[in-house]
Amino acid sequence: MSKPRNRLSESAYEAVEKGLVAALERGTQSWPLPAPPISDPDFPARPPSSPQTIIEQGVGLLQVDRGMFERNLNTVVDLIVPHRMNLSDDPYEVHERWLNKRVPQVAERLLFAIATDWLAQAFDQQAPNVDRWWLAVALVDGLAVEPRGQSVHQGYHLVESIALAERPGTWHTQPDAGPHQMEWNPHAVLPRQGGVVTHDVGVNAAVWLLTRLENGSLERRLLLMEWARLLLERPNLVEPLHIDQILMRRALDPEQEVASRVCLCLAKAIEYDRDAGLALAQRLHTRTELLIRRGMADVLTRLFRRLTWDAVPFLEAMLKDEDEGVLAAASSTVGDLRFLDAELWADTMAELSSHPLPVVRRNLVPFLRDYLEQFPDDKRRLLPMLWVDGDEVVRTRMRELLMRMEEVAPDHFAARLADFIEQGCNLEPLWTPLGLRRPERLAAWQAYLAGEAEQPTIPERPPVENLLDGDINGEGEIDQELGFLD
Repeated sequence: MSKPRNRLSESAYEAVEKGLVAALERGTQSWPLPAPPISDPDFPARPPSSPQTIIEQGVGLLQVDRGMFERNLNTVVDLIVPHRMNLSDDPYEVHERWLNKRVPQVAERLLFAIATDWLAQAFDQQAPNVDRWWLAVALVDGLAVEPRGQSVHQGYHLVESIALAERPGTWHTQPDAGPHQMEWNPHAVLPRQGGVVTHDVGVNAAVWLLTRLENGSLERRLLLMEWARLLLERPNLVEPLHIDQILMRRALDPEQEVASRVCLCLAKAIEYDRDAGLALAQRLHTRTELLIRRGMADVLTRLFRRLTWDAVPFLEAMLKDEDEGVLAAASSTVGDLRFLDAELWADTMAELSSHPLPVVRRNLVPFLRDYLEQFPDDKRRLLPMLWVDGDEVVRTRMRELLMRMEEVAPDHFAARLADFIEQGCNLEPLWTPLGLRRPERLAAWQAYLAGEAEQPTIPERPPVENLLDGDINGEGEIDQELGFLD
């Protein structure tokens, strides 16, 4: 081995040894540890006598199995180095300084790799190693300390493996064989696999681990929310691991940051169980903290798609909120009302068109096209109210809409002009860009409004010229010079 690799290996080994002791101390604070899901009936599992035994065994295995450490070190370095200019370059030499500055990150990845190896040995179907189980479950608990990085992604996969009692890294579900595969049998009649299958003892161990996080510090509860959001992607694990109950309890967490993370789980929770998800949303809606109110407003569109009319009270309450962020998110969701009740949607837009907050009025403009399609007469005078507002962002968007309407629907454009004149709107901001783009249309409309001409109609488009007209002979055939186009 090269000298740079030896230097990194020694520094990383020292950091891993210290981190392993600290993680096992944290992971053995709750005693006894859960029972192993898989064990050999000929050799019954004997639980460790004390937490100190677990720590001594873990350090001893790390010292004895140095080959496992070196192998994992190579894997981690290949994963985290930013780039390699040449495959023949030694990353330890090229990136020595970069790696030395990131020894803590390397040590963290190595600890998760060690936990994965120990858990894989514990779940070996042929020869399960129960001693590795005690070490692995304590190490996973001790490493789950922050809601970011390896604790989220690697930790989630390890918890999933524990609940299924399957070796980490295995594909828990397999698709049916197709005609492109060797094992395809066109005459076979097999039931489709229903997804993952939980293990009773493994579920108990996973629930123990989730409970440890739920009763832990703020950082561990935030990590629990990240795991819950990922576990909701596995419907077969939601009920056995009591994810719905965890979310209901964390919705009342004294820290608003934890409760706000529950908002991110609402959509999947409603898909799994609509009634329980609605109860969870209502519980979160009773919280008055700003972070939670903003979190609910951010997922309001997802709630509309899944709760339909049950989400309307949330929208009505958010539109009365005092926070600008909540109002901005809620007003951008008003368009979802048109799929439930078009009249209620139009009335809500007319009411919000006079809102004192500019961002609320600006969020109404993207829905004006749909509004005019359903209500072409604009009895609510929504367009004149927004035009009189004078907000330049609103006027810019409305000008594009009106000039497009003038091009494709002159009758509707004439009706809108009449409403604008009736409400005393200044049309000069509309005439200026129209005169730059189509001056002849501007003159026609101004003459029409002055009573000197009839209403303009849809402008005639010039015919499109065929670029090959000059190359077609009298018999309608293309010259031989262009035969390559065939």
